[in-house]
Amino acid sequence: MPKLNVGPYVASLKTTPALVRDRLAFLERARLRDEVPTVAGMPLVGLGGSCGKPAFLLPYLVQWNEESTLTLEEVATEFDCFVEYGAYPHLKLNDGGQEVAAVQDWSNMGMVFVRPGYERGEELLVRLKLALASAVGA
Repeated sequence: MPKLNVGPYVASLKTTPALVRDRLAFLERARLRDEVPTVAGMPLVGLGGSCGKPAFLLPYLVQWNEESTLTLEEVATEFDCFVEYGAYPHLKLNDGGQEVAAVQDWSNMGMVFVRPGYERGEELLVRLKLALASAVGA
């Protein structure tokens, strides 16, 4: 599978410093969110605030426990990554430490953020969706 195909869409939501105060330009960009892309059956539900990574809604809730964290670490290993546990887990490449994904668990939803330029982005998203589903009993 290729990298995520949402890069152009994500780029279209962003702006330049010269336009950050332009309300009409913002309203034009906001209309782009009326129809959002999906990847692997998961809708894009937002962007990371600090990183701008697209976030995809999991079709189930995630609860972190021994099994789900071990499953996450197994997936990370398959993609030559390690897991960094901060406020929520991040998958980072063993070579250089670049963050390629993060999984957020909230009481009302679970989300996966994936770096759009990551060559195996869609594959990672699909793998996380399937692996975590079995770990959380979804």
